[in-house]
Amino acid sequence: MAWASSIDAFFKNFKRESQILSEETIILIKTHIQENNLQDAFSVIHTALRDIENAPLNIAVTGETGTGKSTFINALMGMGQEEDGAAPTGVTETTMERVPYPHPKLPQVTIWDLPGIGSTSFPPENYLKEMKFAEYDFFIIISASRFKENDAKLAEAIKMMKMNFYFVRTKIDNDIYNEKKSKPKAFNKENVLMKIRGDCSKQLKEALSSEPPVFLVSNFDMSDYDFPKLQTTLLGELPAHKRHVFMLSLNSVTEDTINLKRDFLKQKVFLEALKAGALAIIPLVGKIRDDLEDLNETFNLYRSYFGLDDASLENIAQDFGMSTDELKVRLRFPNLFAEGNDVSLGKKLLNYIELISSVTGGPFAARFYYRKTYYLQNLFLETAANDAIALLNREDLLEKKVGPFISKAPDYWE
Repeated sequence: MAWASSIDAFFKNFKRESQILSEETIILIKTHIQENNLQDAFSVIHTALRDIENAPLNIAVTGETGTGKSTFINALMGMGQEEDGAAPTGVTETTMERVPYPHPKLPQVTIWDLPGIGSTSFPPENYLKEMKFAEYDFFIIISASRFKENDAKLAEAIKMMKMNFYFVRTKIDNDIYNEKKSKPKAFNKENVLMKIRGDCSKQLKEALSSEPPVFLVSNFDMSDYDFPKLQTTLLGELPAHKRHVFMLSLNSVTEDTINLKRDFLKQKVFLEALKAGALAIIPLVGKIRDDLEDLNETFNLYRSYFGLDDASLENIAQDFGMSTDELKVRLRFPNLFAEGNDVSLGKKLLNYIELISSVTGGPFAARFYYRKTYYLQNLFLETAANDAIALLNREDLLEKKVGPFISKAPDYWE
């Protein structure tokens, strides 16, 4: 069937680490469609979407006091140090318990602050048990100078449990600044980074008899140094159904992150359209009216994922020294559906469907609706991603205003 070939062609556009489905699931969906088992294909897609949407992600961050652990956690969540719900910084660690920090926008994501293994009262060999190691998807072990012997022992224990861990060396910007200040003539940034990386790797090799990768990061500029590399590594090693929620949880601080978010969401929209199309053809239940009511909510979610929600724009506008309304006129998404804003987008689509249904009947109207909403969601994704990238290039954004975004659907959707 044409559906099977279209699925194959669609997912070939995405690298393995950015695919929302495992290869096995993609093959299973194609097989059911080729055999005309649409009910089974729908069931697999429905289960995959449910797993993707509800997948819990638990990230354990551990390290000694003073390593910048709390600042790193806040940076992962895209939160300022003084926001409600942020991990407290600049305080001496006194708790022996793990502390959960729910992600502010994704309730299924929790980052756990674990006390450094050297600061607990129980023996190192009991650390993982006390910290409930089996509940985490991966560990991030933080250091700001040299990795301690206990950190290496922890990594060894995690490895024995067949779980993933990553060494992160924070406060790299401080090291660069101090080196430049103390040796201004001989200073070479790349040489300093190479020296720090080499020293970390040497210490870990001595303690572990292996040389795991070390990621050098700045907690105050997650777009610089090795954070993009850490992001790509985590995506590649997470199970397929958990990559989506991890990607959405990251702050939109680089073009690569924004483009990956767009790619993940495009795949989810594709799967939802595929599922909806199967429902229309089988047919099971026509829930077009109910689905339309959720469309505006979906667009608001996309805004939030790309940092274009009202709260985020308000903070950005303050940084720019302008009002939120002045900022919005420089973006495309507020103007995307500017005509007739007194009527909601969902209501407009519902009017289209009712008009077509009265002339051609339900099944055609259903197929028209799914094509139309699929097109509109992709249009909004592209617009939101482009606006998020524009916000990274602030100078260009401030030089010009953006007019209403008018786009026409392909002829076969009209």
